[in-house]
Amino acid sequence: MYDCGQMTDLIYAEKDLVQSLQEYIRAEEKKLSQIKSWAEKMDILTSKSASDPEGYLAHPVNAYKLVKRLNTDWLELENLVLQDTTNGFIANLTIQRQFFPTEEDETGAAKALMRLQDTYKLDPETLSRGNLPGTKYRSSLTVGDCFGMGKTAYNDGDYYHTVLWMEQALKQHDEGEDTTVSKVEILDYLSYAVFQFGDLHRAMELTRRLISLDSTHERAGSNLRYFEKLLEKEREEKEKEKSVNKTVTTTEAVVQSGAYERPLDYLPERDIYEALCRGEGVKMTPRRQKRLFCRYHDGNRNPHLLIAPFKEEDEWDSPHIVRYYDVMSDEEIEKIKQLAKPRLARATVRDPKTGVLTVASYRVSKSSWLEEDDDPVVAKVNQRMQQITGLTVKTAELLQVANYGMGGQYEPHFDFSRKDEPDAFKRLGTGNRVATFLNYMSDVEAGGATVFPDFGAAIWPKKVGRSDDEPKPQALVGTLWVSGEGTYLDFVDVMGNMMIGSHD
Repeated sequence: MYDCGQMTDLIYAEKDLVQSLQEYIRAEEKKLSQIKSWAEKMDILTSKSASDPEGYLAHPVNAYKLVKRLNTDWLELENLVLQDTTNGFIANLTIQRQFFPTEEDETGAAKALMRLQDTYKLDPETLSRGNLPGTKYRSSLTVGDCFGMGKTAYNDGDYYHTVLWMEQALKQHDEGEDTTVSKVEILDYLSYAVFQFGDLHRAMELTRRLISLDSTHERAGSNLRYFEKLLEKEREEKEKEKSVNKTVTTTEAVVQSGAYERPLDYLPERDIYEALCRGEGVKMTPRRQKRLFCRYHDGNRNPHLLIAPFKEEDEWDSPHIVRYYDVMSDEEIEKIKQLAKPRLARATVRDPKTGVLTVASYRVSKSSWLEEDDDPVVAKVNQRMQQITGLTVKTAELLQVANYGMGGQYEPHFDFSRKDEPDAFKRLGTGNRVATFLNYMSDVEAGGATVFPDFGAAIWPKKVGRSDDEPKPQALVGTLWVSGEGTYLDFVDVMGNMMIGSHD
């Protein structure tokens, strides 16, 4: 997975490669121009000499020049033709290739697009045409791109997205888009994926279309015969049912449109989670909204905040969620990003059974940890969070900086160790986590909410703000930077002073 900074580096690397390629093209064009000029000159000369060879050679200068041309000039032309102008471009490409994304990265990027597709209910046509809200640049997917998306889903056993993207590839192909991908290839994947949904009739229809384009396709022919046998068996079973119970009437339930349902997955609150990310959460009544206020917060008369208190805004009434403004300056934000970028690595989660840190598909981001010794700005931010909350940072984790790139997310989770889990915080010499202070360090054009499925709240990123639990941002357009730290108390205090509702 690439973070925002690495993706930016890839853009500049690609720009450098394009410049190198243009230099190669200019060198090739110069070489071809020289060869073309020579060829035109020789065409005129040989037309004259071949029309009257004896008369041409009667002139001793012509005889000398013919010998010289064939012995010297043509050799020089040969060297020009054999001249390799690719060295600079190939050398640059070789150097840059070590930083190129891998097959795994491409698969991850495709899955990220599919996550955005599902979360924000975007059909393949919308994504393929690049019709996304808040986008500055327009970008579209080709037949080959859609086919690649479908193949990624197919290789992952995800037939739902296979059907969606192969159908889009076929649609654009049928519309006449120029592509190197054949309809046969698309139909091969699509027909089998449709079969996996039990839609025999449509699988047969697609397979017959494939065979009409390529009658020698062995797998398609074999599949068609298999589908026909299954359909015949299905009919025989229905006939038996009719003979046993004369009153039973059966109809063939076939989905002709290809609008198959998305399969259920491991997350029971998936629907509410994604609805909240789309902004379809609980709408507060006017009565509840009247309980929300803005105020200045001085940290219970903290001496450091009496003259310059923080702006505090109620985001939610129960449980109480507040947002603080102007907690960090733009210069501090950029400095923290600068410190974090070289250290960013795939974010991990603690396995609830083993207590070991590991990567997980439900947390897709990159993070790094900053110590106060790294730079004075880290200590300043830590002190500020302590002043606002009244909690000590002596028992807090290091400042964590996270970057949620394309399709980045953190699905609903517990933000503390539960009773049946290994004590994840024992090594810190503290108790369990009681609060997470979150700073939004960027704005996004669309998406990116921190959501609370248990009570239907969605908090949208504003640079810089605070939320009372771990984020689950999934930005549709833009890239989200956040920083924060967990604060811990000993176990007795945790039980008596839990500040947050921590199951999302």
